[in-house]
This record gives sequence, structure tokens and C-alpha cells, in this order.
Amino acid sequence: MKLRQTLLITLVTIILASCGTTSVVPITGRKQRLSYTDEQMLGLALNEYKQYTVASKLSTNATNTAMVKRVGQRLANAVNTYLTQNGFADRVSSFQWEFNLLAENQQNAFCMPGGKIVVYEGLLPVTKDEASLAIVLGHEIAHAVARHSAEQLSKQERAQTGTQILGGVLSGVGLGDTGSLIMTGINLGTQLTQLHGSRSNESEADYMGLIFSAMAGYDPNTALTFWQRMAAQSSGGGASFLSTHPSDEKRIADIKKHLPEAMKYYQKSTGASTGTTTTPAGTQTQGTIRIK
Repeated sequence: MKLRQTLLITLVTIILASCGTTSVVPITGRKQRLSYTDEQMLGLALNEYKQYTVASKLSTNATNTAMVKRVGQRLANAVNTYLTQNGFADRVSSFQWEFNLLAENQQNAFCMPGGKIVVYEGLLPVTKDEASLAIVLGHEIAHAVARHSAEQLSKQERAQTGTQILGGVLSGVGLGDTGSLIMTGINLGTQLTQLHGSRSNESEADYMGLIFSAMAGYDPNTALTFWQRMAAQSSGGGASFLSTHPSDEKRIADIKKHLPEAMKYYQKSTGASTGTTTTPAGTQTQGTIRIK
């Protein structure tokens, strides 16, 4: 009986593994299986983004709005250049970068596929300057570049399909209560796997965003003080294991680990290695954030 159950689960795994196409994440080189194309994701995102921005209230603060757009476009230009020069030129056309500031007091920002990014005014008191805002926007841009939305949708689709297939197979071979127990275990395991995948995506976006910010000429060391401010704002946190985001402590520790690499990009982008550093303008503003 145990052998038959193992063979059935293995068969479903093989079927699901053959679905989708393999994609490589820039910067990290991680491979992912995607069931959705950039065109499909962009089509979904454009409609949702338009509806969301129409229903929301854009910020009336012209200075802060201009800052969000300026920093965002500077990052987008650096990312497009990197992709073009490193074998990902075909992906550049799938991005329609747009950066908007909404008049809501949330410590948050989010990104939709294709580069549609929203920042809430409540973010700005914590970011405080352009370099910290670049850390946030770099993180959001990374979600788009790494195709995280398509990846999560693909995983959910495969999980649902796998559960349906396996449920039918178990029913067909007459495993009865044993089959129900197997399905319960698989459903729980799938939920935990998806949580881990989401946390992995967030950590990957932190790393990639740090590199993108450095490429655009923003000092990556800013990320440490920014996330320390965010940690101070946090109201108790919860277990990192069952969270879709890394804990503040893990996030800061990972950033410290990646800083030496990010500094190489920063020195190259600013000319610091030759003694001609150009520091980005740091406009002091008000703001705050809980990144997704």
C-alpha cells in the first residue's frame, strides 16, 4: 500500500514538473517554472492598476510626487541598462514603468507586474530621504524583474491542479480514508511551501533591490538605517517561519551580508573607485513603509 501511494504522488509530481517554461532570475541566477507569459501578466496588471489608481486618491504634494517619480525612473533606467547589457534585453519591452504616490497614511508600497508601482504617503516619514526611498523602490522593482507574481500564480495553479489530479487518482484506486489523510497532509504541506516561497521572494527582492539601488548611484548602506527605523516602527512581529515576510532581524542580517557586493556596484556607478564620487541628491521629505 505504501509503495502504491508513493508511486501515485511521484506520478503527479512528474506531471506538474513538466508544466510551464523555465525562466532565470536576473542578478541571482535562480531558475523558476512559470505558467504565465509577461504579456499575460502585463494584461492583467494594466487593467487592475488602472482601476486601483482611479478609485484611489493621488497625492497633492507636488514635491513628494515628483521625488517618487524621479527616484523610480532613475532606478528603472539603471535596471533597463543592466538587463540590456547582461543577456535580458528581450525583457525590457515587457516593462511599462510607472510610479505613483497615493494620499493614504499607510507604511507601504507595492508593485504590479510590468512595473506599475505605488507608494503611500505614510511611507515617507520613515524613508526620510531619496536614498532610503530608493531602497524601497528597488525592492518593488525587483519583484517585477524577478517575475514574482507570475511565479506565485504558477505555483498556486500547479498546487490546485496537483490536488485535483491526486484526489481523482486516490478516489479511483479506492484508498478511502487513507486517501483523505494523504490529501490533508498534502494540502498542509502545500500551504507551508507557498509561505516559504513568498518569504523567499521577499528576501530575493531585498537582495536585488539593494543591488539595483547601488547601480542607480544610491548608497546601499542606507538600507541598514532604513530597516532599523522600520524595525523600530514594527509592533511586535510574530514568527518568521509562518510569515510571508522575513523578520526584521533576518532582513537586516541579510542586508549586512550583501553590502560588500552592493558597494562594488555603487562604486562603479558613482565613480567612487577612481576618487570621483557623485552622491545622489538627498531631498529631505516625510514618509513611512511596510514593504510587500
